[in-house]
Amino acid sequence: MDKIAILSVLASAIFNATIGVFSRLSGLPPEIITFSRLFIGALFVLLLLLKGNRFRLLWQWPTLPVLVNGVLLSGFMFFFVKAMNYTSMANAIMLVYMAPVTASILAHFFLKEHLNPASIGLIFLALFGFTMMMEFRLDLMGNSHDVIGIGYGFLAMLSYSGFMLLNRLIHPHIPVYTRAFWQLTVGAFILLPASLLSFSTVTSGGLPWLLAVGLIPGFLGIFSAVFALSRLPAATFGTLSYFEAVAVLFLGWSLFAESLNFTQITGCLVIIASGILKTMIPYRGTNQLASKMTLASNTFNESRRK
Repeated sequence: MDKIAILSVLASAIFNATIGVFSRLSGLPPEIITFSRLFIGALFVLLLLLKGNRFRLLWQWPTLPVLVNGVLLSGFMFFFVKAMNYTSMANAIMLVYMAPVTASILAHFFLKEHLNPASIGLIFLALFGFTMMMEFRLDLMGNSHDVIGIGYGFLAMLSYSGFMLLNRLIHPHIPVYTRAFWQLTVGAFILLPASLLSFSTVTSGGLPWLLAVGLIPGFLGIFSAVFALSRLPAATFGTLSYFEAVAVLFLGWSLFAESLNFTQITGCLVIIASGILKTMIPYRGTNQLASKMTLASNTFNESRRK
């Protein structure tokens, strides 16, 4: 396993977990928080490229999968917020965190990233640990609002699954900087119409919060995820992504004095154990489509040299 990529998944989980902290402390509308996370995150990628004299990386065609992934990224965030507006947060989160399992299964069949019995067991062990953290709650009141909320949660799950899978299909010659910049930028402009009416609520005191949102869960969180997905199979990324739930609980406990019971602590330990064991399993699958794309890229480069 690629140790740097594994550390990137864990870093992404921690950075992305802070979005709830910034949202709660800033008191800003969720659409502004989400737009700033994407747009300001893209600006930080741009600044990094300008500082490293690598601005030319943005002039190459990012390819269709990168652009579609920007739409999926914004869709995931938008549908997740909408789901929480109609149903409980527990329902929304439970549905969204089915995405790693869904992506792993689809990658097994369509990307030939083969799952062995141990991998399957550890993925579902991590999912079980997550349900322990949520105290096995799925609040179904049977009213129309819950049905609509669950529908939005399902769309958020599909968007997140697609985000993970499409990042595995991006041509190897597309640099991670290019992928991250265009995904963040496209996602931001998709969400711009929903944010326009709320910009008037942002005061000068809210600007530092927006910069923090753009830097930490925006630039650092999403860039780390895109980097990890360029190197790791979907199953490994999906299993380790459950660390985000652990980080959310820890931040709630440490910053907002939210209590943790025995079941939730045990669930955290189960997720950590499954993640550690997953990184110890040798990966022998092959992403056939990615392999063909790599071969095509190498052939193209050799023809240019000749």
